[in-house]
Amino acid sequence: MKVAFLDRDGVINKEIDYLYKVKDFEYTNKCVSGLQSLISSGYKLVIVTNQAGIAHGLFTIQDYHSLMNWMEDDLKQFGVNFLDILFCPHHPQGTVKNFTKNCNCRKPLPGMFIKAKNKFDIDMKNSIVIGDKKSDIEAGKSAGVGKAFLVRSGHPLSKDLIDDVLILDDLFAVAKYLEKKDSRI
Repeated sequence: MKVAFLDRDGVINKEIDYLYKVKDFEYTNKCVSGLQSLISSGYKLVIVTNQAGIAHGLFTIQDYHSLMNWMEDDLKQFGVNFLDILFCPHHPQGTVKNFTKNCNCRKPLPGMFIKAKNKFDIDMKNSIVIGDKKSDIEAGKSAGVGKAFLVRSGHPLSKDLIDDVLILDDLFAVAKYLEKKDSRI
């Protein structure tokens, strides 16, 4: 099975610092159509997201799950389902003791990707990662993901990105790029 590993903030929803409230959630440009297109192209969807706001005490795991449950329910009406949603609540400089630590799941480390691979027997070489930061791309590449896409969300784009990373405007543009590429094969 091939998977599209998706960062959440900046890829699925517009980037705002420490998003955890439904009222602040807004999809990126044509996100729903992009997700539908990825599914039509044969990708299963897995979210891999750092959520340092939990470690910093800005919101709770329950707050995070409430937002994600809302998002999943909202997207189901459009035929968009996720194979899995993985998150890292840790940060080495957090303020909440249980979540203040170094871990292997916080991107740029590949722990969430490896967990999904082992759980679902994913074909990493034919999978993709879509993120808006260098750490998203590094985590995917470290886990053996075959192709990486960086989307513009307002974060500075690093000049020293890993080779063969394609930079596009948003998730929808990535999905359209993949559709065109598949139609030429």
